[in-house]
Amino acid sequence: MMDELELLKKDWQKKELAHPKLSYNDIHGMLWKKSSSIVKWIFIISVIEFVLPHVLYLFPSAWSEGRSLYNSLGLKTPMLILTVIQYSVIFYFIYQFYKRYKEISVLDNAKNLMANIIRTRKTVKHYIVFSLALIVVLFIVIVTGIYLSPDFVHTLEVSGKNIDNISPEKLHNIKFISMFMVVGVGVILTVAIGFVYFLLYGILLKRLNRNYRELKKLEI
Repeated sequence: MMDELELLKKDWQKKELAHPKLSYNDIHGMLWKKSSSIVKWIFIISVIEFVLPHVLYLFPSAWSEGRSLYNSLGLKTPMLILTVIQYSVIFYFIYQFYKRYKEISVLDNAKNLMANIIRTRKTVKHYIVFSLALIVVLFIVIVTGIYLSPDFVHTLEVSGKNIDNISPEKLHNIKFISMFMVVGVGVILTVAIGFVYFLLYGILLKRLNRNYRELKKLEI
């Protein structure tokens, strides 16, 4: 019986040597690196997300056609205002993500790191809400433009449709069908982009929350 006990002690000592205990500073250092990496990826993804839609500029014909369509609906000024708001707010959020990343690189204790994680979570959530709200507002503006357009016939001409033999009643129906289709596309696009947001940013926030819980344990 004593031999078996000695063997168990030796086995336990080997495990302790193989898995040494980590100090407070070791754990804090690992959590700091993980959190810093997560915030950096949040910043990178936000920049990529901003750049990708501007690939359309490489196709002048598609961009010009879309702009002509907005102008024919009388949406030149609303779209300009919406674009200014969009760029201003997105640049603000990208700056905030960059700021969070730079802040986290000079933190020296768990309390400050926890505060930075909380600020980052709030910023990401506000960014997601703004982005989805912007899509909804964009489609509301388009639907309103279609509804209020005094010359929807011209809009159809711009989009390349043959309207020579279409009756006024049918044009009226086409107008409301167009509005319904825009609403449908808006809902699908909002849901799809929302899913991508919650998938990408959700995974990163989940990891950030896990780091927050571990840091909280260190403070107890």
